[in-house]
Amino acid sequence: MEKWEASYIAGIIDGEGTITLTRNHSKEYRRPCIAIASTDKELLIYLQSLAGGKICNKKNYNPEKHKYSFTLTITKKTDVFSTLQSILPFLRIDKKKLRAEWILKYYDSVTLRDGKYNQEQLVLKIKFEKEFFLI
Repeated sequence: MEKWEASYIAGIIDGEGTITLTRNHSKEYRRPCIAIASTDKELLIYLQSLAGGKICNKKNYNPEKHKYSFTLTITKKTDVFSTLQSILPFLRIDKKKLRAEWILKYYDSVTLRDGKYNQEQLVLKIKFEKEFFLI
């Protein structure tokens, strides 16, 4: 990703995006996620070509009054980490910058590949998640 592309993505995330931890199933631990919502699918397709992820249609309950909207969701760890590393210097919203730094700094140290934690590791993992959401 070029520097100008990273700064462009950072601007989009500052305005319309989210940097968070999410889970796909209720029994699993949270993982990093970048999500960007827009009514412009062309923009999301371009961002997807740079950062990966998948685009989903959002439900439009009243098409007469509202535009159709879409969400680009990036959950693959390698895509999230490379995107966060590229855009970090360009993020301007403090909360989003702090969340990106938190994920990059601590996520790997509290996350086991097989997901099987002993009691001490589990305490650290849950503490990481709680402190992340306090940002």
